Amino acid sequence: MALRETFNEDAELYDRARPTYPPGLVAQLARAAGLGPGRRVLEVAPGTGQLTLPLAEFGGEVTAVELGPDMAAVARRRLRAFPHVSVEVADFDEWPLPAEPFDLMVCATAWHWLAPDTRAEKAADALAPGGLLGVVVTDHVAGGTTEFFYRSQRCYQRWDPATPPGLLLREAAEIPTRAEEFERCPRFENVAVTRYFQEITYTTDAYLDVLLTYSNHRALDAARREGLLGCIRELIDSGYGGRVTKRYLHQLITATRTESSRVDL
Repeated sequence: MALRETFNEDAELYDRARPTYPPGLVAQLARAAGLGPGRRVLEVAPGTGQLTLPLAEFGGEVTAVELGPDMAAVARRRLRAFPHVSVEVADFDEWPLPAEPFDLMVCATAWHWLAPDTRAEKAADALAPGGLLGVVVTDHVAGGTTEFFYRSQRCYQRWDPATPPGLLLREAAEIPTRAEEFERCPRFENVAVTRYFQEITYTTDAYLDVLLTYSNHRALDAARREGLLGCIRELIDSGYGGRVTKRYLHQLITATRTESSRVDL
């Protein structure tokens, strides 16, 4: 099984544990794209609707393309109050684009799962000239209960053989913008990056639930995964009173589809 398919193994857990996006990020995306009734929106890899739901509230016609059928089913349930939203089960890399282009294409915390050689071109194909591409990149950065994340590396080094030695969280200022891909593509212009932060405090159980939504944790064999989670549980309960705070950096990268026709590269 490919790592990107592991998210579908427990869609209800994913829906319960994964954080939503900062309201400021959603508002900025809506302003930049001019969202509202009559606007056509394509969301790629919506998961269970963490970003789809607030986008739907602006009243545009939203098409969400999700790889996992169980994830899509949860998203449909969450979005049933919005008849102008449809969720399709498909691999976006192979999904045939509709004849009518979109005003906004958005992909949140999933762009890295798309085919790197074709994703920017296909995004441009999906958009009308002047349409907006919005990509959200999420990183876990230094902050929150910093000591816990340092100490938890002992658990990873014991139970996950892929853990690099001395791995530490980076400061937000050290995280690259990852905008170069869009700046290099001749079919996009006006590339901009806006950063948003949020800190979320988790109970022990809630934090372990979050870990179980990460592909690398799910890919561990059962014995290693249970050992890792048990080690982290003991650390949180004994050292931090059963609560830890995690700091997220969300980068909203926006780029405008140029007026020119397709460029063959």
